[in-house]
Amino acid sequence: MTNKQQNILIIGAGLCGSLLALRLGQRGYNVTVYEMRPDLRSTDISAGRSINLAFSNRGNKAMKLVGIEDKVKELCIPMNGRMLHDREGITFLSNYSGREHEYINSISRGELNGLLLTEAEKHENVTIHFKKKCKSVDFEKTTALFQDYNTKDEFIEDADCIIATDGAGSALRKSYYLERKFLFSFSQDYLTHGYKELSILPTKEGGYKTYKNALHIWPRGDFMIIALPNLDGSFTVTLFLSYNEGEYNFNNLTTPEIVTEFFKKEFPDALELMPNLVDDFFENPTAPLGTVKCSPWHYKGNTLLMGDSAHAIVPFYGQGMNASFEDVVEFDKVLDQNLNSWEAIFTTYEKNRKKDTDAIADLAIDNFHEMKDHVGQAIFQEKRKIEMALEENFPDDYSSKYSLVTFNEHIGYREAMLRGRAQDKAILNMLADGVISTTDDINAILEKVKTETEAILEDDRIAGLK
Repeated sequence: MTNKQQNILIIGAGLCGSLLALRLGQRGYNVTVYEMRPDLRSTDISAGRSINLAFSNRGNKAMKLVGIEDKVKELCIPMNGRMLHDREGITFLSNYSGREHEYINSISRGELNGLLLTEAEKHENVTIHFKKKCKSVDFEKTTALFQDYNTKDEFIEDADCIIATDGAGSALRKSYYLERKFLFSFSQDYLTHGYKELSILPTKEGGYKTYKNALHIWPRGDFMIIALPNLDGSFTVTLFLSYNEGEYNFNNLTTPEIVTEFFKKEFPDALELMPNLVDDFFENPTAPLGTVKCSPWHYKGNTLLMGDSAHAIVPFYGQGMNASFEDVVEFDKVLDQNLNSWEAIFTTYEKNRKKDTDAIADLAIDNFHEMKDHVGQAIFQEKRKIEMALEENFPDDYSSKYSLVTFNEHIGYREAMLRGRAQDKAILNMLADGVISTTDDINAILEKVKTETEAILEDDRIAGLK
C-alpha cells in the first residue's frame, strides 16, 4: 500500500500527530496536517497546561523508530526517583528502580513538539497548516470541515483516509458519537480532583532551588503537589486537589490569604521556594482530569482515532505521551504487514492495541491513589525497599510493577498490569502476615515472592481475569 502515494489527512499536530506525520512522511505517504493552534515554534501557547512531561522507554522506542533519539536526549533531564517531602519538610529519595540505567526524564512539551514538527516538515510530502480548526468529520465521505481562525472561512478537505490525533476533545470522536451511524461506545470519567500548574522559579544565577534529578512529591492523603525540573532551572509544580471535598479545595481557595495559609500548613518547604505562588494560583486555570475510553477507534477504512482522542488518561503514571508515541510504533508494525486495505490495517491495529491502552488508563488511576496517599505509609515503604533490593540483586529476574510499565517497553501494558498487580498483592500480603520482612535473606524473599505471585496469577486465570 505504501507505493500508492495515498493521501493521509491528520487532524491535530500535537505530540502524537507530529510524530505520526513524521513517520508516515518517512514511509512515503502524502501527509497533510491541520492544527487549530498557532505554530508553537513561534508563539508561546503553554498557558498553564502541563508544560513538561515524563518521557520514558516506550516514548524513546518511537524516537529510535524515526531516528531522532539523540536530538530528544538533549531536551531531557533525568529523574532517578521520587523525592518525597513530608509536612516537616524532611525529604526521602525513593528510586524508580534498583537498576542504575533505569530512570525517567523530564522533558518540555513545547520543545519536543517543536522538534517533531521541524523533523516532519523536512519531508516534501508532509505539509502542516496551523490555525485551522476541525469542526466535524464526514467519516462516510472521508472529508473534514475546517475553519480558518483568522478569516473565519470554512473549507472541506478530503483524503484517502483521515487519522485524528486531536486529543481528548477530538472532533472525529464527537462526529462518531453524534452521527449515530454505527454502534459507538464512549465513556468519559472524571476524577473528583482537578489540577493547577504552579512554578518554582530558578535562583538569580539560573540554578535549581531544590534537587534537580528527581520527581518531587508532597503526598498528603487526599491531595498532593508534584514538581518536575525544566532546563532553565525552574520546576513546573502541579497541585492535584479535590474541587469540593476536604478542608481546602479548589472551590474554597478563593483569596491570596487562604491559598498562602493552605501551603504554609501543608507544603511549608515548597512555599519557601515559591514567592510567586499567589500570582501563579490566580493566573493559571484549574483543569479537570479525566479518562476517555471508546470503541471502535475506526470507521471502515476511512477514519481512525489515535493517541488521546482514542484513549485519554490521567497523568499519574507519566505514560500519556509515552502511550501515544507507542501507538505510532504499533501502527507502524501493522503497516509492515503489507495488509491490502486501510480497513484491515485499522482493524488489526485496534485489536493489537486497545487492551493495552485500557490497561494503562486503569494503572494511571491506581497510581493516583498511590502517589497522593500510599507512598507515605510504612508498609508501602517496606514494599519499595524489598522491590529495590530484588531489582538490585536480581536485575534479570525481578521487575516491580513500576519497572514493568515504565522500563520494559517490549512488554504490553496489559501484561505489565496483570503481573505487576499480582506482585504488589503478593508482597503486601506477605508483609502484612509477617511471612517476609525487610531483614530476611534476599534469596528467600525472591523465592517466596515468585511462588506467591504465580499463585495469584493462577487464581486470576481461573477467575477469567487474564
